[in-house]
Amino acid sequence: MSEIRSTDNLNIIDVRDPEEYMFGTIPDAQRIPMNTVPDQLDLLSKEKTYHIVCQSGSRSHMVCQYLSQQGYDVVNVMGGMGAYRGNL
Repeated sequence: MSEIRSTDNLNIIDVRDPEEYMFGTIPDAQRIPMNTVPDQLDLLSKEKTYHIVCQSGSRSHMVCQYLSQQGYDVVNVMGGMGAYRGNL
């Protein structure tokens, strides 16, 4: 399980729906809802590693599969926001 304990020097993308952000999000995470990822690839660099997070880890898994196929270096945060123990 990829449990996030510190967000220092991490490139985090939160792929939850905007309505879910009101329950909290990881500070400095990019907010790119899952259904908009294909349209926002220009925001990402293939030179970076991205940690993809959703609520439980299933949507982020699908996004990781897609981004990996596009040539991006990605890590699925299994457990999603439930695995995050930092400040919101």
